[in-house]
Amino acid sequence: MRHQYYALNKPYGYLSQFSDEARHPGLLKLELGLPKDVYPIGRLDRDSEGLLLLTNDNRFKSDMLDPEGEHERRYWVQVEGDPKETDLRAFERPMEISIRKNDYTTRPASARVLEGLELPDRNPPIRQRLSIPTAWIEVCLTEGKNRQVRKMTAHAGFPTLRLIRKGFGSLDLDTLAIEPGKIQELTQEEAYQALRNA
Repeated sequence: MRHQYYALNKPYGYLSQFSDEARHPGLLKLELGLPKDVYPIGRLDRDSEGLLLLTNDNRFKSDMLDPEGEHERRYWVQVEGDPKETDLRAFERPMEISIRKNDYTTRPASARVLEGLELPDRNPPIRQRLSIPTAWIEVCLTEGKNRQVRKMTAHAGFPTLRLIRKGFGSLDLDTLAIEPGKIQELTQEEAYQALRNA
């Protein structure tokens, strides 16, 4: 069997699975033309966007999902409020959050303010309140629990409005230059860059 690897720029509103569920569209609706034995690695929430990897290489999938590997995941997050660098130091310390109704202590992460970032509007647009500013931050984690980034920003006092997974390891959406809803086949070497931190 030939191992195949793909990078998808998942748009807002789609599930990280091929089938529809509860009236929410799955990836099949994107008409990606993928082989039947290729599946997503991990999940990206329906209301999140960005880089999703797919493969039929089970060893690669296991390595990517192994928490001991501490593979870096980078997110660009639009938050409510005006965080300062001092506020974002909270990400460097373990946080107590709830994951599927269980208490969980996060690993140290990092976050920084992104200045002058301009991205195309999301469709549908985010909700905005005129009296509350918004800002973009970059959050880097070495784990990927359910809705973890959203829970961490809320814990720090800055609720998430929009979330884009920007990269895995040294694999990055900017370098890949994939439009939302589009997919790109990767070589094995390119795919394994996701296992190496930049």
